[in-house]
Amino acid sequence: MGEYRSSDDDYDYDYDYYDDDDEVDFVDDDENAAELEAAVEPEILPNSCPSSKVITKESLLAAQMEDLIRVMDLLSLKEHRARTLLIHYRWDVEKVLAVLVEYGKERLFAKAGLTIVETDDVSSSQVSSSYCCNICFDDVSLEEITTMDCGHYFCNSCWTEHFIVKINEGQSRRITCMEHKCNAICDESKIRCLVRARDSDLADKFDRFMLESYIEDNKRVKWCPSVPHCGNAIRIEVDEFREVECACGLQFCFRCSYEAHSPCSCYMWDLWSKKCQDESETVNYIAVHTKHCPKCQKLVEKNGGCNLVSCICGQPFCWLCGAATGSDHTWTSIAGHSCGRYKEDREKETESAKRSLERYIHYYSRYEAHRDSSKLESKMKETMQDNIKILEECSTASSKDFVWLFNGVDRLFRSRRVLAYSYPFAYYMFDGDLFADEMTKGEREMKQNLFEDQQQQFEANIEKLSSFLDEKFHLYNEDEIKDLKLRVIALSATTDNLCRNLYECIETDLLGSLKHSVHEIAPYNTNGIEKASLPSYQDT
Repeated sequence: MGEYRSSDDDYDYDYDYYDDDDEVDFVDDDENAAELEAAVEPEILPNSCPSSKVITKESLLAAQMEDLIRVMDLLSLKEHRARTLLIHYRWDVEKVLAVLVEYGKERLFAKAGLTIVETDDVSSSQVSSSYCCNICFDDVSLEEITTMDCGHYFCNSCWTEHFIVKINEGQSRRITCMEHKCNAICDESKIRCLVRARDSDLADKFDRFMLESYIEDNKRVKWCPSVPHCGNAIRIEVDEFREVECACGLQFCFRCSYEAHSPCSCYMWDLWSKKCQDESETVNYIAVHTKHCPKCQKLVEKNGGCNLVSCICGQPFCWLCGAATGSDHTWTSIAGHSCGRYKEDREKETESAKRSLERYIHYYSRYEAHRDSSKLESKMKETMQDNIKILEECSTASSKDFVWLFNGVDRLFRSRRVLAYSYPFAYYMFDGDLFADEMTKGEREMKQNLFEDQQQQFEANIEKLSSFLDEKFHLYNEDEIKDLKLRVIALSATTDNLCRNLYECIETDLLGSLKHSVHEIAPYNTNGIEKASLPSYQDT
């Protein structure tokens, strides 16, 4: 008898393990039934401390100001200088603090191109009534001169032209001073003022670039990759690998911005998605099953056992080597033609291509089958709600009495997703090419057998859970509904445990044992991919 723990690890319960072809043997005792229900039903708990947040268009400025104010208060800086620091350090406030502590304020500012002098403007002692700009060499009045934080000053016209060029080149976030060998970052408020006097649309573009730098330059914030774009961004509070769900409902990998793909690593998923999107396997099929006619170059498919084939243009040729021949032949040879050793080599190439194609089809068909099943099962909740309404009309039952049913569906969705993506993982993990230097053929076969045993057991439980949830419970009497409830609750817990075991096998025993390459996956979460919380602050 196996002992399993519920999702919050606060309760233990026992159940009878069963084979795929056996029905589950549950007790009818009311007291035991209540204990099982209490142990398993509090499965999906709200996350009191979400590690990811949604940043909407309306809350973007407030989110940015939150970090700016921290740095402004800490270092007694103006807003544009704090922004310069944060853009350089990719909006990582902790990084700013770490550099400040380790190297001091002077080094912190120098690394970010932030230079502060005693005076910001040209004093009357430096110029009288006019000034010769060192860029255009025109004499301009003191009112037409602008000085940056580094102390360098030029005429407003030259500054404006410089800013316009940089904004149009996409360098709005770090526009440097025009002085030779000066890398100081220009004051954004002065840039905005000068550009707006010439082109208000371009000034608005500059403001948008500066605002979006909080997302574009921030390693903890990324745009949601939804198409069409929902306009949201996601911010993670901890710097680690994870998968998140946007408020629009899209689940994606924060590291690579692809759809959520664990237990596949980002590199594996990139290979798999490209393989499925291009025509590589179609080309492979053509290479295996067709040949070009040596005369007209049309593709010819062999439909018999003889290796002498004829194109529709009338040209006979050898199927093994593709060379043109005469039409006379016997069962063992073609008159005037011999492939020699090339025949053996071509046969080996053909067999290798066939095996590669068959292997791809094996994993792809199972991956697609589980994705299709998930799409069909997505309608389960709607069907259940309709059936519950039928029960409410003819009994005292309410939707609250069927929370266990919806929990079971959620468990099915999460488990089915992991199972589907375990097939692309297996395709690359055990293909012998990607990790050829990581394990011997014997080690690979042993690990593959252990993995497939767990995968098969997990798959069997998912299918059984799906069949339980698909039962027409609205036609059952009270005792039959109670029996279904016990079966769904216990099997949901078993499926979660098997899902965790498969995940840990992949994360620790397979990917964790690699010595020459690093493949990370998002940590397992029994409650599924975390939904990013909505912002609590308002736009300022």
